[in-house]
Amino acid sequence: MLLSPAAMADLVARLRAAGCVFAEDEARLLAGAAASRAGLDDLAARRAAGTPLEHLLGAVEFCGLRVAVGPGVFVPRQRTAALVARAVQEAVGVRDRTGRRPVAVDLCCGCGAVGLALATAVGLAELHAADVDPAALPYARRNLAPVGGWVHGGDLYDALPGRLRGRVDVLVVNAPYVPTGALALLPPEARLHEPRTALDGGGDGLQVHRRVASGAPAWLAPAGSLLVEVGEDQAPALVEVVTRAGLCARADVSPDDGTAVVTGTLPALPVG
Repeated sequence: MLLSPAAMADLVARLRAAGCVFAEDEARLLAGAAASRAGLDDLAARRAAGTPLEHLLGAVEFCGLRVAVGPGVFVPRQRTAALVARAVQEAVGVRDRTGRRPVAVDLCCGCGAVGLALATAVGLAELHAADVDPAALPYARRNLAPVGGWVHGGDLYDALPGRLRGRVDVLVVNAPYVPTGALALLPPEARLHEPRTALDGGGDGLQVHRRVASGAPAWLAPAGSLLVEVGEDQAPALVEVVTRAGLCARADVSPDDGTAVVTGTLPALPVG
């Protein structure tokens, strides 16, 4: 809805007083999403109370795409674009090396943002996504339907169809990696409005990643790769975990925010 300059200024002041750093941008987005002044007042009150902006808007922009999200669902972070970029590199490598379109899995998919961005950038033979959070699955199905993705509910590999064993070229994972002891330090938007299962990575933040790494060799195709996002300080430990699982591991760290992407590649031929 259109607001007068005075009304917009009042809305900006209200959001800024609530601690919204980008109050002008948020005010514009909320006004655009509201159908009435009463609706806008409700949105503004909920935002001032700490509800994530993306939950109020019903979408987030990620890698240039509009991705549907909603209450109780993890909101994709912009830093995860580094994970997508590495996954695209691996997928393109498979295509160039083999002459076929790759098979990809987005594990711990949440709303499916990573899988959507990967499938949009690279033509895939198949895209599968899985998550244990039932609240996220409807959003993942909505987001991945346009690219023909299959969405499965369940715990990690248990959710995937057995026919994928040994066929996955790109296994991309954005599992929770916040150490349990650090959860209290997260912004209230995350702590209060996003599922703990999407945030809590256990004692050192790598609890889920150990399970992912140990199971990956059974699902990867020869020369297929596992790609995982973690913090820079966690990357060395995860490289060790992935190496012990039998994959050739490396870490790439973003110079901008310290986000690391650990890649583990299954040997093309059996070792020994």
